[in-house]
Amino acid sequence: MLEAYLQVMQTIKVLLLHFKEDKMSNIIADSSLDINDSLKSLGVQFVPFKLYLGDKEYVDNDALDPIKFINDMVAYSGVGKSACPSPNDFLEKFEEKNDNYVVTISEKLSGTYNSAILAKNLFEEENKEGFVHVFNSKSASIGETLTAIKIKEQVGQKVPSEKLVKNVEEYIENMRTFFISENLDNLIKNGRISKMRGTIASILNIKPIMGTNRAGEIILYDKQRGIKKAYNRLKEIVEETATDCSEKTLAISHVNNVERAEYIKSLIEKECNFKEIVIVQTGGLSSLYCDNKGIILAF
Repeated sequence: MLEAYLQVMQTIKVLLLHFKEDKMSNIIADSSLDINDSLKSLGVQFVPFKLYLGDKEYVDNDALDPIKFINDMVAYSGVGKSACPSPNDFLEKFEEKNDNYVVTISEKLSGTYNSAILAKNLFEEENKEGFVHVFNSKSASIGETLTAIKIKEQVGQKVPSEKLVKNVEEYIENMRTFFISENLDNLIKNGRISKMRGTIASILNIKPIMGTNRAGEIILYDKQRGIKKAYNRLKEIVEETATDCSEKTLAISHVNNVERAEYIKSLIEKECNFKEIVIVQTGGLSSLYCDNKGIILAF
């Protein structure tokens, strides 16, 4: 009888601990973070950007049809714009009794990080036991996704918050992000490439290989004539820069271009033994800036 009672109490204890673990962490991200159905188990709470094609507003949340948005974007002749989340948008997601971990697009690309920091300061002034850490991903899209995966992994291993922050910040410092826009229109419209250089590049079929540097700024890494040469060069860059592949996940997001994402995956699989390679369709914000058929890669 006593043994049965102790077994029941142990079961209850395990269930309570499990419940406590589920309530111990709260992962929040802006909608630059891209996921697929298999990654929804990360449990990320999204704070959406607003996107604008002329006077038409789109909220970059689960209700947005990314393919329809991409089609609207391609048909729009002007410059698409975005508005970052407000501090209040982040405040609404913070929970007093949880460790709140926020992942944002690179501080160099958006005011989102500053919005999240202001929300953190306001929250912690009112909630003395509250904890918020804002991670500047120094990346975007799938780079944010990898950051959230790392946080979830650390939480699952019951790493204390202070150590978790240190580990994830180190992970971000070592992460690399690259992208190729098959169409240069948005890069030209948004000033990433001058109109003259963009026009010449388009005529000569030159494809720039872009990426973020250690500070999270977008820079040009290389350029190739022809899209297949560009992807082969990207594969070489991954080979040159990736270390300990068997311990890492490589992630690819695509702007309505799954065939190209599968192609670059097959190129990399032949040369690098990554633990896992995941492919994700971009959401609204990443689609807006990488442009139709673009590919983003991070590891």
